Amino acid sequence: MTSVPPPFDPELAAALELIKDMIQPGMAMEDIEAIRQGPALALLSQLDLTAGGAFEVEDRTVPGPEGAPEISLLICRPAAPAPDRPRPVVYHVHGGGMVLGNNRAGVDVALDWARALDLVVVSVEYRLAPEHPHPAPVEDVYAGLLWTAEHAKELGGDPDRIVIAGTSAGGGLTAALALLLRDRGGPRPIGQLLMCPMLDDRNDTVSSHQMAGLGVWDRTANDTGWTALLGAARGGPDVSPYAAPARAEDLSGLPPAFLDVGSAETFRDEVVAYASRIWQAGGIAELHVWPGGFHGFDGFAPQATLSKSARAAHLDWLRRLLAE
Repeated sequence: MTSVPPPFDPELAAALELIKDMIQPGMAMEDIEAIRQGPALALLSQLDLTAGGAFEVEDRTVPGPEGAPEISLLICRPAAPAPDRPRPVVYHVHGGGMVLGNNRAGVDVALDWARALDLVVVSVEYRLAPEHPHPAPVEDVYAGLLWTAEHAKELGGDPDRIVIAGTSAGGGLTAALALLLRDRGGPRPIGQLLMCPMLDDRNDTVSSHQMAGLGVWDRTANDTGWTALLGAARGGPDVSPYAAPARAEDLSGLPPAFLDVGSAETFRDEVVAYASRIWQAGGIAELHVWPGGFHGFDGFAPQATLSKSARAAHLDWLRRLLAE
């Protein structure tokens, strides 16, 4: 198996150099608590989610899974008068390797879509591993989606036009949510937007080996995240597709998907394989592999040319999806 990594895009390589002392690619289990207490996550509480008054923002506590605690939803509605018809809804699932983050992490990206396309955004907070292993995170995400669909109209949203979206671990949970909704006969989203999604606990692709020790999330960190979620079952024969969607045997009957990933990141090969399997099952998927992109590059270096292209592609796909 080759170990020669593809090169980083030059602009992104420069960005990585700037953040190398703050973000190490190989997170171990003992690092999780320190990262949770670090300055990066503390900054989330200072975000102006109203975007200068463009949105009305509310934190709402709603029922969680049966027998489990309530969950927190961050609801952002355009402050402008409502149009003649209900607005589409983006249901957002944050990233963080299954062990980090909250419902404010990454929601600025969804709010950019909402400003451009006049959307309601609902971002879910789910229980984190290792304190809350599978199935707690995905069941929280599922419960939040059920509430959102049932209450979309009171939010000014359209229950028949919900797009589910997530980045990294949130992308994996979004893919798992699509499988759960299909298999349980739940509300059907009109699309799933999977940005550099975390899909496969086996962590044994060529790209996972190529990128060891590089970027911001390598196979050591990936082992940590999956072990936190699955414990000793990680990589074994009995992992649920609702934990690791790459384990699903049947990818038919899913909402249209957008998937993207960098060519220079751990998740490249599992994302490409997942898109291919959707096509093989007769489904609809749009796949972008960004040359020289590291994991989550558009969040770390939003001004880079490649990042602007990636974000434009997300918005373009949403615009086409919502026009149908």
